Parts: sequence; C-alpha cells; structure tokens
Amino acid sequence: MQIFEFFKTPIYIEQKPDFIKSLNKASDKYIIDAKKRVKEHIKNYGDFGISHHSTTLMVDNNFLDFKNYVGNKSWEFLDLQGFDMQQYTTMFTELWVQEFSKKGGGHHSAHIHWNQHVSGFYFLKCSDKTSYPLFHDPRTGARTTKLKMKSNENIFNGTELIHFKPEPGTLIIFPGYLEHEFMVDYGIEPFRFIHWNIQAVPKEMVKDVV
Repeated sequence: MQIFEFFKTPIYIEQKPDFIKSLNKASDKYIIDAKKRVKEHIKNYGDFGISHHSTTLMVDNNFLDFKNYVGNKSWEFLDLQGFDMQQYTTMFTELWVQEFSKKGGGHHSAHIHWNQHVSGFYFLKCSDKTSYPLFHDPRTGARTTKLKMKSNENIFNGTELIHFKPEPGTLIIFPGYLEHEFMVDYGIEPFRFIHWNIQAVPKEMVKDVV
C-alpha cells in the first residue's frame, strides 16, 4: 500500500536569540503598565492566574526591527505553502507582549484569532519549568470522527495535540486558523512572550488606501 500525505499544517520554528535583550528591555514598561491596570484586583485577590497583557506594540520603534523580520518570515511562510504572495503584502493587525503572574496559574484556553492568516510567538523569558504552547488538530472532520490512539508518547497522523517546549529566543510562526492554548504556569520561573497576528492583504487594496 502506498501512502500519500495531503492537507498538512505547517509550523515554523527558529531559534533567534538576537532580539532577546533589546525586546525584554523594551517590554519592561509595558508589563509594568499592565500590572498597574490590575493593581486593585491584585490588592484584593492576589495575582494568581493573571496574564499581564500589554497595550499594542505596533507603533513603538523599539520593536521595528523585530516587526520587519517577522513580517518577512511570515510572507515567506505563506509563499512556501504555494500561495501567490506576489499579489499580497503582509500587515500586522496585532502585536503585544504578555507575562504570566509570579504566583502561578497563568494560562490561555484554546482559541484562534479570527480573520488572520499568520500568528506567532517570540519567547523572551521561559524555561523547562514554565508554560508552553499547545496546538490542536485543525481538521474538524478528523476531530469529530476521532478513534482511540495507540500511544500518547509518539506522534502519528492521527495525533490531535502537539506541544513545544520553547527557550528564550524561540520563534514560532503558524497559520492563523490553528487553534492554540498555553498550559497552566506554576510560577516557578518568569514566563514572558510576544504574540502577533498578520493578514495577507492584496496589494491593490493597499494602493487604494494610500
């Protein structure tokens, strides 16, 4: 029997430590501001389970080199999948940094970011003791007809969940349709990462806007 594999879901992973120092420094003020916004909550209930979420980073020039790098990589990511990217330009729709609480419990439940073509993470602070991203099988039909798997220790075509253990400097780029979540963090060591979403916009539309 000959096996053909179609409809794969690509996930791009690269170790890119170049941005760690500068982006951690640039992110500090945003995390401080994020903590101030929930100061009253922390005072009354503590910071267990909180994800300190920044305001947008898109207009901060300290993140410009990173944006350019990720934007180019995202364009290549789509191009390698066979999309005619000569007709499109990649544009950020969201860019933010977040840090899970020191007391632990930080997490994100499974979700997607609607109407996006590329999503991604860049990890600034993490270790083998912190949270990590978990990706879900995006094939709705495969999930509704799921059979019992042989083993959870191996990866098969029928595997429903995939996780990665990042280190500082890990860059992950994935399709915007891919459902993802972050496992519960125990607050043992700092966990901080940048998250973004990108749309591929027809060049003709961009010309019309300009």
